[in-house]
This record gives sequence, C-alpha cells and structure tokens, in this order.
Amino acid sequence: MSSKDLLENVKKLRELTGVGFKDCKLAIDENNGDLEKSVEFLRKKGIAKASKKMSRTASEGLCLVEESDGKISLIEINCETDFVAKNKDFVEFCKEISEINFNQKSDITKINESKMKNNSTVQSALTDLIAKMGEKITLRRSVFFNNENSKNYFYIHNSIEKNMGKIVSIVKLNSNNDDLGKKIAMHISALSPISIDKEGIKKEIIEKEIEIIKAELSNSGKPEDMIDKISKGKINKFISDNTLLNQVWIMDSKKKVTDILKSENKDLKIIDFIRYKVGEGV
Repeated sequence: MSSKDLLENVKKLRELTGVGFKDCKLAIDENNGDLEKSVEFLRKKGIAKASKKMSRTASEGLCLVEESDGKISLIEINCETDFVAKNKDFVEFCKEISEINFNQKSDITKINESKMKNNSTVQSALTDLIAKMGEKITLRRSVFFNNENSKNYFYIHNSIEKNMGKIVSIVKLNSNNDDLGKKIAMHISALSPISIDKEGIKKEIIEKEIEIIKAELSNSGKPEDMIDKISKGKINKFISDNTLLNQVWIMDSKKKVTDILKSENKDLKIIDFIRYKVGEGV
C-alpha cells in the first residue's frame, strides 16, 4: 500500500470511529488496509465502542424498486440529510444496491456479502461511502415479492428518478388487472393502511388504541357507563380507517376499496402489500 493510500485509509477510519491517528494507523497496518476489519479490530481493543457516525440518526434517503419478469424488490437506503440523498455518488450507490437487492431476493446478509461493480463487497463499499459523505448511511429494510400465482404492481410518489422516490408502495393481486393494480398501489401510498383487513392488525395495536381512546374519554369527563359504548364506535372507525379493504377509495369517496374489487371481479383479491416511506419510524 502506498503512503498516500495508507493516509487516505487512516483518514477514513478516523472519520468512522473518532479514534486517534496512531491507533487508526496501527489498525490499518494490522489488517492490510481493510477498513471493515480495522473497525472491528479497534472495537475489540475497546478503543472504538461504536462508530461515531453510526450513533446519529439517518432519516433521509431513497426507496428503490427493481422489477423483472413480474417479480419486484424494494429497498430503503437512509442517510442523514436530503443534501446527501441527492448526491450523485449516493444515488449511483443506491441504484447498484437495488439491483443486488433484487438478485439476492432482499436477503440483507447476502446483500452485504455481494460484490459490487468495483469488486468490493457491499459492506466495504458502504464503509467507504460513509467516510466520503461524512454521514451515517444504512441499508434499512428490504422486501421481495415473487410472482407465483399473482401479479405485482407498484407506485412511486414524487419519483425522483426512474424506480426511486420517497414513498413507494407495492400490491400483490391474485390475478392480472393492470389499471386497478396501479391505482390500488397509489391508494396505499396516499392512505398508508396498516393491514389488508382487521385480522391483519396486531392485537397489541388494537389494545393500545383502546387504551388511548378510553383515557381520552375519561379525561374529557365522559361518564363511565358511556366510555365503553363510545370506545367501541371509535375503535371500529380506527379499524376502518387503517385496513385497506375498509378504507374509502381514494378516487370515489362513496365507495370502499372492497367495493371497487367486487365491481371489477368478484374473485379479485389483494394477497399482500407493502408501503415504504423514507425515514418513517426512525
């Protein structure tokens, strides 16, 4: 390794870990210039308990879709600022990762171990990009939809480039219906349902919502004998507002999604869906 390369790697390692020059140089020397192994080396020594940048919040970034032969993958890649999210190097990195995500069927372990076009592993390339951008960057979450006995459709809200944006939704139908499939994906992006129907909402979500509703009613001075009755109405509305089939259809306020499906084809069903919004829940 040339002196220039050594100094560059030491600089990257310092930016990643916040550790001093001398210890970083030792780590680089001991690990033949491998940044990933050098970070691990410093952590084992107790010098770098965690990456300085990895303790920060990454709530910006991109959601990217890859589609081929009816199969679709979706991945969210986060950074800290919108400035970096628009950076050419970050965008190109995301595009390549999206292709790998599709090929590896959204298996994060396999993605990290995959080789990129420059022959470095994804994990190593990510470390280099973090050092270059000066921000925390993470491969946050991913999903893969196969096309077995189904048809997948996606929608990107405010697309930044082809197949990438800030909000992306995918819906899986049990049969072909291109026009409706794309409209349902659009509806999902806009109204963010929790599940397809009531059975899909986790029990703890319902219980928590009931607890909040009852506390709100109690604090407003409602009598005890009225609280249970009002709570039932409110929880039913919560379920209706947050389950895809029971939501009011975004393109016709007089109908629900289930009505639209039945009017198209009584056998048409939504098998699954997913909605990613950059930074949501971070």
